[in-house]
Amino acid sequence: MSAQTARVETGRIETNIPARLDRLPWAKFHWLVVIGLGTVWILDGLEVTIVGAIAPRLTEGGSGITISTAQIGTAAAVYVAGACVGALFFGQLTDRFGRKKLFLLTLGVYIIATLATAGSWTAWFFFLCRFFTGAGIGGEYAAINSAIDELIPARVRGRVDLIINGSYWVGSAAGSAVAILLLDKSLLSASVGWRISFLIGAVLGLGVLIVRRNVPESPRWLFIHGREEEAEAIVRDIETSIERETDERLDQPDQSITVRQRESIPFREIARTAFQRYPRRAVLGLALFVGQAFLYNGVTFNLGTLYSTFWHVSSGFVPVFLIVFAVGNFLGPLLLGRLFDTVGRKPMIAGTYLGSAVVAAVMAVLFTGNALGSSA
Repeated sequence: MSAQTARVETGRIETNIPARLDRLPWAKFHWLVVIGLGTVWILDGLEVTIVGAIAPRLTEGGSGITISTAQIGTAAAVYVAGACVGALFFGQLTDRFGRKKLFLLTLGVYIIATLATAGSWTAWFFFLCRFFTGAGIGGEYAAINSAIDELIPARVRGRVDLIINGSYWVGSAAGSAVAILLLDKSLLSASVGWRISFLIGAVLGLGVLIVRRNVPESPRWLFIHGREEEAEAIVRDIETSIERETDERLDQPDQSITVRQRESIPFREIARTAFQRYPRRAVLGLALFVGQAFLYNGVTFNLGTLYSTFWHVSSGFVPVFLIVFAVGNFLGPLLLGRLFDTVGRKPMIAGTYLGSAVVAAVMAVLFTGNALGSSA
């Protein structure tokens, strides 16, 4: 053990809490976790898609905001940058202060920033709001993925994690459907409809915040940070509620692990572990992150302006294309999710990434060659 690790470590305990959580049958408690934590991806999908859907309207005269098509792309980059900063900043706070405090705080940041976005009147203020909205969502990534992985049984964790993250596309489809109404000039003026779309996101966030208050702190985080009595109490409550729900007595597992307790791990220790001890895994993780967050979100943010600028689709009809895109994306986790637990993570991740790359390349050729036609 290195001197740095020795300074971080505060004690050692032996516990069977991970095994007890993993042997639990699926119950109402797990649905609470899924609904209370996983629904934030619906908000993320709503955020990203709404901007893509309303982007053509924002650049039109009478929208109430002075912003160009190029600046819409900049706003996408600012949002992703905010998500990266939020994941790093709030991720460190999550490790120090707990999952529950941070996934309440980060959702609060999202709600406030989204409300502020609705009042944007110029590009720089829109950028600022998008940065903090992204920071809130990025913080959610760190806190919530940690909590989900620590509360969901290992045997179903892969498919549950995939479906929860795939719920992003439920928000995407919903955002596109709502945008069709909000962009209808016969119902709302050009300067009002797009603002209401952000207000809807904030209202949904408040609903999630209320549900989330009932999700307990992660027992794994508690015993790692020297609060094993609190962890034991939470797990006992979960077990008691599940026994009452199923009317069956839970068996006590024999497996236990030795845990090195700590207060927090500094960034330098995380970086040293990632790039010195597991360099190949670190590079792979970064490559997957760049492929998903930067490239994929970059395309999604700009779909609206691509359709309206190059294929002359009206701003009010752009959401229809985004709904089709979102439905296809959500079907992926539903149809392929089980394979990540049966076939395995590595072949499925490699296969889905390569398959997506091939489809994207074919689509790019068809679009640039105008093989798909134009409504001009």
